[in-house]
Amino acid sequence: MTIAIGLGIDAGGTQTRWALVDALGKVLEEGHLAGFSALQCVNEKGIAHLNSTLESLGKAVRNIALPVSVYAGVTGFVSASPSGQLLLSLLKQQFPEADHFQLGNDIEIAFLDVFQPGEGYIVYAGTGSIAAFIDAENNFHRAGGRGVTLDDAGGGYWIAREALRSIWRAEDECPGVWQQSAMARAVFNEIGDSDWLTTRQFVYANGSETNRGDIGKLALAVAQSAQDDAQAMQILTNAGTELARLANALIGRYGARPVALAGRAAILHPIIEATFRRTVPANIPIQRSDGAAHVAAARIAIKVRR
Repeated sequence: MTIAIGLGIDAGGTQTRWALVDALGKVLEEGHLAGFSALQCVNEKGIAHLNSTLESLGKAVRNIALPVSVYAGVTGFVSASPSGQLLLSLLKQQFPEADHFQLGNDIEIAFLDVFQPGEGYIVYAGTGSIAAFIDAENNFHRAGGRGVTLDDAGGGYWIAREALRSIWRAEDECPGVWQQSAMARAVFNEIGDSDWLTTRQFVYANGSETNRGDIGKLALAVAQSAQDDAQAMQILTNAGTELARLANALIGRYGARPVALAGRAAILHPIIEATFRRTVPANIPIQRSDGAAHVAAARIAIKVRR
């Protein structure tokens, strides 16, 4: 008898995580690999990266088990778009044994990992940032999540961008002052050098969408330097304020409900959550969601197939 195995995928700009679960929801294996986004489906280079990543995913998963049901949450995913159809086609190529496929946005999985429809709001800070509410009729409502070019304030990319902006504005006024900044030293160490050509290459070489995950990783350097750098601490404080703005937008539209704060960027430094809690109304229950969205997706994959 074939054992029912569900595969869950949580794909973001920085990292893709996956999990395999059995029919009872027990985790059999999990792993991670390079990030990808539905936004990469717009050009040949992005599609090539997507193909390569999904091939690596397929190989890693098939070495463990053959899933019969797949649920993928992908940042930037829109079901009716050509990119959505392309993603579905590529997933079917990697997992031909599966008879059920479901694609959604990564934030939908993160929400369902914490709340039932209508229960609360989730604010997710990864490479980008977004708040979401799925109402009792399963309608999806959002605040933010417009992409790093327009906004996504409080996410990892935004934190990195704010740091680079601050560093290079200071250099405009006093060349070489970066050496006195713990944040600048940490960021330049991550990039590889302190000259403008290196920063320009790092930021602009591959385009704002294809390398946004790499830029977002600079947020780690900002967080690590915050205790010794007032500007880094201020950027992280501002990130907490920006994430709270997303929660407050949904509270204002749909009323008071519990809020979950999730995503790796939200836990870069304690000041982010502390500022978030101070800025959301005091009557709103707030919880940290450290759940694994990829595991939740795998369990949903099995559940919907039953």
